[in-house]
Amino acid sequence: MSTDVFQRNPINQPRPLVGHNGVRGDAGLVAAVRAQAGEQADALLDSLDELGLEAGSAETREHGMLANEHPPALRPVDRFGTRIDEVEFHPSWHHMMSRGIAHGLGATPWVSDEPLPHLRRAAGYIAWTPLEPGHGCPITMTYASVPALRSDDALAKEWTDLLASTSYDFGLREPHTKRGLLAGMGMTEKQGGSDVRTNVTRADRQDDGSYRLTGHKWFTSAPMNDLFLVLAQAPDGLSCFVLPRVCPDGSRNDVRIVRLKDKLGNRSNASSELEFHGAYAIRLGNEGAGVLTIIEMVAATRLDCVLGSTSLMRRAVAEASWHVSQRAAFGATLIDQPAMTNVVADLALEAEAATHLGLRLARAVEAPHDDQEKALRRMALPLAKFWVCKRTPTVTVEAMECLGGNGYAEESGMPLLVRESPLNSIWEGSGNVNALDLLRVLARSPEAIEAWRAEVTLAAGQHAALDRAVDAVLADLHAAAADLGSAEGRARSLTARMAVLLQASLLVRHSTPEVADAFVASRVAGQWDGVYGTLSASADVTAIARRALPADPA
Repeated sequence: MSTDVFQRNPINQPRPLVGHNGVRGDAGLVAAVRAQAGEQADALLDSLDELGLEAGSAETREHGMLANEHPPALRPVDRFGTRIDEVEFHPSWHHMMSRGIAHGLGATPWVSDEPLPHLRRAAGYIAWTPLEPGHGCPITMTYASVPALRSDDALAKEWTDLLASTSYDFGLREPHTKRGLLAGMGMTEKQGGSDVRTNVTRADRQDDGSYRLTGHKWFTSAPMNDLFLVLAQAPDGLSCFVLPRVCPDGSRNDVRIVRLKDKLGNRSNASSELEFHGAYAIRLGNEGAGVLTIIEMVAATRLDCVLGSTSLMRRAVAEASWHVSQRAAFGATLIDQPAMTNVVADLALEAEAATHLGLRLARAVEAPHDDQEKALRRMALPLAKFWVCKRTPTVTVEAMECLGGNGYAEESGMPLLVRESPLNSIWEGSGNVNALDLLRVLARSPEAIEAWRAEVTLAAGQHAALDRAVDAVLADLHAAAADLGSAEGRARSLTARMAVLLQASLLVRHSTPEVADAFVASRVAGQWDGVYGTLSASADVTAIARRALPADPA
């Protein structure tokens, strides 16, 4: 080790990544916000300063670790044997939930009169949730419930303001007595999985217009949330229902928590298996239109799958770049050694491409009545979820390796990122489900092809390789639309290519030339073999790696 490196860091261990601003200290995230917010970017970033400082604090990092070290506990009955079906959480879980909701990451954007509230939320979600990924689930479902509730004006009026509250009010009480509510969803059943039309949960219509639900749900996260949007078979077919944990008369709804699932990823969030024993519910939308009603909730949760995976990538790359900028070996700091510089730069390309794509989709939510934005969102959500979520495990594993043995230790936080990284590729439709959804868009919404073409060709003429790739994909899209029957086997390939080209177009227009050129050369032109750290000699890996480094508060 050289003398100057030793003098700067005699024990050769990096300082913890704390004390920085998790928003403003992230150059790639700031660039993506500026790209989508335009003249409103400064105000938007100002509004995220408190969140950014908390996200970079030692206190928040510690709460995130503690929430996973002390997982929730199921309490099916009280000490007298009376069923209560409650879940107890560690105080650090409540801290993360309280601060996340206070920062407006729940359903707040749907009632906000501030400019670009969904874009603000997306940037905040990326910065905040990787500190503790589990609590992102109830926050996401709360956000996603509102567009589905809007299919019924009366129910939307009844619930939206409470769901949009910035107050976290934990506990099972009559919902309208609380300062703020959380929502969940129950779709999956053991016999069907993604094929929700095979659901067997029964909804019996009552004389007063309510329903009684009997059946089960195989996966329902956050069972202590206040209300759930669930699918069940009504007399006229599969329908959507609002099911509160506490009934209007203050009694506990007959929802039984069978067990909490032992999952691969976070330990903090209570993912459960539920049974309904004549549980009270109100129909949302028409009978038989359950999928059509809940699809807006699914679309919003898919957006958060993209944002959540992006957040894991950004956090992993931040930890990796921070570590190698302070750790030395063989006489030099690791980040200055060519092999490591290339690895960090390559990982940074994936994270920045995902960030620009996620915020572009969030920007599309801001224009609900713009037909082109709606078409782009319908096309781009499944392809973005497919691709970004599949890239995340490879990024987190490679980033963990940058820390060596330190990264394999739980106290580094990297193992949690790795374990969590496959989740979003499964939740709200696996890779196949999303790839096949893209084919359904081609069949039912031909305007979506035009929306994708219009977006990617905004970068036309700047990279010949990108122009050629776009032309090739457009030809394949039209061929697939003309013969959907034979396109199914190629759906995953087509979905991946469309996602990469959309990312490339965004980077060419909005990122630095070093990032854009390296991404196009490696991911589009084929000057890359898929192994991280193999960017070509033409790539300015030093500039890209330094860009990924969190701003040092010192």
